Amino acid sequence: MRIVSVQGVLPEYRYPQAEITHAFTHALLRSTVDERIVQRLHANARVRTRHLALPLERYAELVDFTESNNVFIDAGVELGARAVTDALKAVGLTPQDVDLIVSATVTGLAVPSLDARVAALIGMRPDVVRLPLVGLGCVAGAAGVARLHDYLRGHPGHVAVLMAVELCSLTLQRDDASMPNLVASGLFGDGAAAVVAVGADRAREFADTPAVPQPDVLAARSRLYPDSERTMGWDVGTTGLKIVLDSSVPVIVKRYVGDDVRAFLADCGLRTDDIEWYVAHPGGPKVLEALQETLGLDREALQVTWDSLARIGNLSSASVLHVLADTLRERPPRPGSYGLMLAMGPGFCSELVLLRAPEAAA
Repeated sequence: MRIVSVQGVLPEYRYPQAEITHAFTHALLRSTVDERIVQRLHANARVRTRHLALPLERYAELVDFTESNNVFIDAGVELGARAVTDALKAVGLTPQDVDLIVSATVTGLAVPSLDARVAALIGMRPDVVRLPLVGLGCVAGAAGVARLHDYLRGHPGHVAVLMAVELCSLTLQRDDASMPNLVASGLFGDGAAAVVAVGADRAREFADTPAVPQPDVLAARSRLYPDSERTMGWDVGTTGLKIVLDSSVPVIVKRYVGDDVRAFLADCGLRTDDIEWYVAHPGGPKVLEALQETLGLDREALQVTWDSLARIGNLSSASVLHVLADTLRERPPRPGSYGLMLAMGPGFCSELVLLRAPEAAA
C-alpha cells in the first residue's frame, strides 16, 4: 500500500507547560500536593507546550465522567473530521472516495463510534467499511497503519483512511495525587491525525512527484509481551479513566524491542543498518532513551520525535502520525530509502511497520 497523505490537527487552546502545571495543581489537585513537586515531575517530561480540548479554566467545571465524555465526543468528532477532510483534500480526494475508515481512540467512549459520527458529518458513502480500534492506546497509530495495509493488500483498488483522535486532558483525575496521574498530567496532550492510503492499483494515480513524499508500506509486525498487563492502561471506574502507568516501560523496551526489530527486519531481508529514518512514538524521555539504547541509535535518529514531544507532548495514538507527517514534510527521506515506524502501548505491546520512500522520478 502507499501512504499518500498524512495530516495532524490540534485544538486551538495552546499553553506553556508551566501554566498547565499551575492549573492542574490548584484546580484539579486543589493544592493537596506541593506545586514544586509537580513542577519537577512536569519538567522531567521535557514538554514545552501542549494543546488542550478546552480552555484551562474549564477543567475545574467538569464534575464527573459524563461531562468529560460528552466533551470528548463533541471535540473529538470536530477534530477527527477536520483531520480526515484535510488529509483527503491534500491529494484531491473527497469523503465519497473512501472505502474503509479505521478509527483509533482510547481517551473516551462513544457508541456509535467516532468513525460513524465523522462519516455522517463529512458525507462518506453509506457502504463505507468501518473499523474502530479501541483500547490500543499509544500503539494504535502504528497498528492502524498496519491494519490499513492488511485491508489494501486484499483490495488494491481501494482508498482507506486511518483517523486517530485523543483528548488525554479529559482523563486527568481530580484529587488524585498518585504518581501515574501526576506524570500523565505533565506528558499527555490533545490532538488528532489522519492517514490516507491507497492500494497498489490506485497508487498509479499518484505516480507524479508530490510535494510531500508518499512512502509505501512493505510489512508490519505485532508483538505482545508476557506478564505485562498492568504496565499501561486504564482502570475504568465512576470517575472515568484512571491511568495505569508503570515505571517498568523502559525496562520492557530494552528487554524486547531491539531483538524484535532485528528479527522483523531479518525476515524482510534487511538489517538495522539498512534503516535510514525512524518514525517513533514519543512515549516520554525515558522510553526514547531506552529505544536509542536498544537499537544502537544516537539522539539525532529520533530528533523529529524529540521535537514533537517538546512541541505538543504525547498524543497517544495520534502522536506517531504527527511524527510521520513532520518527518515527510521537514526531513524528507532519501528516495528509495527504508524507514521504520514503531510504537508501544497497553498490552504491553509494540507494533513495527516497514516503510520505503518513493524512488526519484526518472
